[in-house]
Amino acid sequence: MGGKKFGVWMCGVAALAGCGGGGGGGGSSAPPVTVTPTPTPTPTPTSTATCSLRSRQDWAAGVLREWYLFPETLPASLDPSPYTNVDDFIDALTATARSQQKDRYFTYITSIAEENAFYNSGSNAGFGIRLSTDTAAQKLFIAEAFEGAPAFAQGIDRGTEILAIGTTNANLRTVADILSTQGQAGIDEAIGPPDPGVTRVFRIRNGATESVVSVTKANYTLAPVSNRYGSRIIDDGGRKVGYVNLRTFISTADPALRTAFANFRAQGITEVIVDFRYNGGGMVSIAELMNNLLGGQRSRSDVMSHTTFRPEKASNNETELFNPQPESIPATRIAFIGTRGSASASELVMNTFGPYLGAAAALIGTNTYGKPVGQIAIDRASCDDRLRVVAFRTENRDRQGDYYTGLAGTMRATCQASDDFTKPLGDPAEASIRTALDFLAGRSCTAISADAIRPQALRGRELLQSRRPTAAQREVPGLF
Repeated sequence: MGGKKFGVWMCGVAALAGCGGGGGGGGSSAPPVTVTPTPTPTPTPTSTATCSLRSRQDWAAGVLREWYLFPETLPASLDPSPYTNVDDFIDALTATARSQQKDRYFTYITSIAEENAFYNSGSNAGFGIRLSTDTAAQKLFIAEAFEGAPAFAQGIDRGTEILAIGTTNANLRTVADILSTQGQAGIDEAIGPPDPGVTRVFRIRNGATESVVSVTKANYTLAPVSNRYGSRIIDDGGRKVGYVNLRTFISTADPALRTAFANFRAQGITEVIVDFRYNGGGMVSIAELMNNLLGGQRSRSDVMSHTTFRPEKASNNETELFNPQPESIPATRIAFIGTRGSASASELVMNTFGPYLGAAAALIGTNTYGKPVGQIAIDRASCDDRLRVVAFRTENRDRQGDYYTGLAGTMRATCQASDDFTKPLGDPAEASIRTALDFLAGRSCTAISADAIRPQALRGRELLQSRRPTAAQREVPGLF
């Protein structure tokens, strides 16, 4: 965010089922923001060991009392003694805000080193897949596989069904059995810890072909824009439409997005499909870049967004203005593909264009997660502790920002569409992309229903969430 006081990272959706032992529906979760420079943290108590459990709990409580966006919801006092870890204590502190749907495990403690590795380069460990469960049908599918990761190298890709999981061929256990007896938590347990060297055996189905493969978790770098389908120009009956799929808002997305939009600009593209269907959020600076790349016709006095802290911290409030880039295009119609896995920074981008494009900007797919707040990061380097605390709300030019139940009830145009695993991402025949093309061409579509706007109405497939997510899993829903 340039020379701004707060260079925030807005936490994504990926921690809901596991930010400090949390849970929830919608196949989405919670996420982060970073402050540059970091505000002065609450002084560490000196009467206890530096990194003892009690010291860390007291530090976390002090930070929340200083920065939390909803201070009125914090308990007047809470004895940390019954809580055996910092996560559970934080969850107890934020329970009231969570019951009000304001903080669904968006406030949590994590590792400084682990987060920095992911946000700076996409570095993380695992199989390199997104998993989607269909609990009713007791099935497990690959929603997406990442290039250069172990699973993709074994022929596992979008649409692959995992039939059974084990540590050896001899102890394979069917997914149906795991889901029926343990639910999604059982799949998380069967997949194993996110450590390099962990091996699992899968019986999989690709089309009509079944096979057994062994995959070992390893370190890999997640590309925020795929080199297979991340950016392309679609010919829709002679009309050129730009398509860009952003997996997550990390720093390495900057050059990839600029390259994509430079191509769009060179070919006169003004209608765009922005695929955020699994984008759980990330760095707000990259969200602002995306806004600027889409807003080539905006002036440098046009308001992009407002960032608002609680009254005592109002000196940190900011209004972000558009700043078109050399690669920017004047987007006149935008189809945003979203699901319950779309949150935070991706919702910020979608919400930005409502005041400017009105019904020419649409949400395609299903309702989004609903996270109009962001976190700051307070570090305690001596303990490798980074506390992500909800500290501000984001609003568009017209001060619209209360989309806690998702954007389907806020955006003027919506089109219902399914996530079609039988087609690759980026394929014009894939259901959500086909519907997005229909919207851009002015063809009719079915609006996202009122039932779909309510989080409790979510049915069918959902991205699997780890109970104890890594930094990467918080921002990349369904990542394993």
